Formats: sequence, C-alpha cells, structure tokens
Amino acid sequence: MAPSNPIDQTIRFAGSALGAERHICAFFGSPEEEYRVLLPFVKEGLERGERAFHIVDPALREAHLRQLESAGIDATSAKDKGQLDLLDWNEFYFPDGRFDEARTLAKWTSALEGAVESGYPCTRVVAHLEWSRDDVNTLLEYEANFNRTPRNRDPVVCIYDLSKHSAAFIVDIMRTHPMIIIGGNLQRNPFFVPPDEFLRELRERGGRN
Repeated sequence: MAPSNPIDQTIRFAGSALGAERHICAFFGSPEEEYRVLLPFVKEGLERGERAFHIVDPALREAHLRQLESAGIDATSAKDKGQLDLLDWNEFYFPDGRFDEARTLAKWTSALEGAVESGYPCTRVVAHLEWSRDDVNTLLEYEANFNRTPRNRDPVVCIYDLSKHSAAFIVDIMRTHPMIIIGGNLQRNPFFVPPDEFLRELRERGGRN
C-alpha cells in the first residue's frame, strides 16, 4: 500500500498548478521535448506516494522505461510494488484486437478507483494515442466522451506527436480537452467544447475529419 498523502495537495505540471480540470492533451514535436516536460511530473508523483499509469506504443515500451530510469526513477521497483503500471496500447485498448469505447471507459474507472481503494491519493496517467491515426473519428468520440465522468482527482495526460497528425485533427483533439500543453506550457484550453456539442458537430459533418 502506498503512503497516504492529502488528496488536495497541489500538483504542478508544465509551469502551472493543476485545477479541477485534469483531462489534458499534450502536443510535442519530439521525444526530447515530451520527456523534458513529462519526467519531472512522473517523478514527483511517485515520490509523493501517488500511482503512475502509463500506456505506450508497443514498439517504444523499452525506450519509455529507459527514459524513466534516466530521470532517477526506479521503474522496476515501482512496478514490483504496484505503484507503476506500464502497458502497451494493444494490451489496454485492443485486448481482443478491437477497440470498444464503453469497455475502455469502464477500465479507466476501475483502474483509477481501484488505486484509491489501494491507498493511493491519486493516479497520474500518461497515455500515448498514436494508434488513432488509423481510426480518427473513433478516437475523437472516445476523447469527447471521456469528459462525461468527472475527472478532478487524477491528471490524465493524452500524448500526441505534432508531426504525425493533420492540422484539422489537432484542432479537433484540442476541442475535446479542457486543458492543453503546447510549447511545453500547461494552460486552460479556450477551444474546449462540451462533449454533447462536439459530438453533434461531428455527426453533422458526417463523422469526417
């Protein structure tokens, strides 16, 4: 069981203190920029006795572990204690070879609530979503619906590589997140659209991006 920390302890990330809105899209132009921003955030959470839940590209799992170790994070020990979960996106999003939104959202609820039941004050989530390039609209619907459940305890950071997506897709992803990291800085997202409104717009344009 993890040490007990106050749940209202301030979380600082990318130059700002997180408020109640904690569903964050993070755009990066390179792995170097990404890990420069993410590693202090991940390390601080583990040192405070919080839980870490990471989902990565299957091809980059070992590289992700090396990045954690480079920051002085004992990933092996954290995994052995149950404080760090590291899954590739096939394990989490496609356990039977297909994506099911309802199942995925239920898995998030189970993972995040289960961490609290195990004594962790919160979970810091880092999720890479490059699988979305093959199914853009499914991803947009999922990101929008993720906002329907209050997420004001656990920071959930959705990672996107700026070089791998169209400008139209990036704008739409921005509209599904109340918080955004761009240029290495966290800020409230003025382009966020509530899920009902966003999904209605998506349907009206035929679900095309």
